[in-house]
Amino acid sequence: MRRILCYGDSNTFGYNPHSYWGGPYPDDVRWTGILKSNGWDVLNCGQNGREIPSREGELSAVERLLSTAMPVDIVTVLLGSNDFLTHPHFTAEDVTARMELLLRHILAANWEIRVLLIAPPPLRNGEWVPDSRIVTESVRLAPLYRTLAAELGVSFADAGAWDIALDSDGVHFRPEGHAAFARHLLKCLDTLPEPPVKIP
Repeated sequence: MRRILCYGDSNTFGYNPHSYWGGPYPDDVRWTGILKSNGWDVLNCGQNGREIPSREGELSAVERLLSTAMPVDIVTVLLGSNDFLTHPHFTAEDVTARMELLLRHILAANWEIRVLLIAPPPLRNGEWVPDSRIVTESVRLAPLYRTLAAELGVSFADAGAWDIALDSDGVHFRPEGHAAFARHLLKCLDTLPEPPVKIP
């Protein structure tokens, strides 16, 4: 069975914005759960509110997480939305710089894994996103992530092109959004190159 570690924020965790206690959607609704039903051994490492790790302690925690999880065939990284929400002054370049630091840290460990960087769907104006500037910057993120992935030799996918339905908060996937995300990601995973990535 292929083993995949999904590292991300609440949209990887599967957060249900209508849950009273802030819990996740059922496993068969979440995109990670749909991957499981399609034959993947999934490690869901999503965490509500997670920004891209950028401090030394945070990066070391990622390294420990991956080390403990090995062997892993693929690591998906779906992050960036919370960086805009927590730091409204951030530009897409600021978020990309954080992502570069994280990816270089992962790749420097030289694990024999494939890394898939996924640009999150752009944020939309809603209950959690009152500032249109944040929306504009989130739209700019995918092309910068694509360039970064090419520079580092990792795979890339743009979830903004997957027609992901977001809830009224402008951030979180609706159930049909999870289904669409899983459908497109499964196709993407089938086409990933076989050789493990290495740091340039």
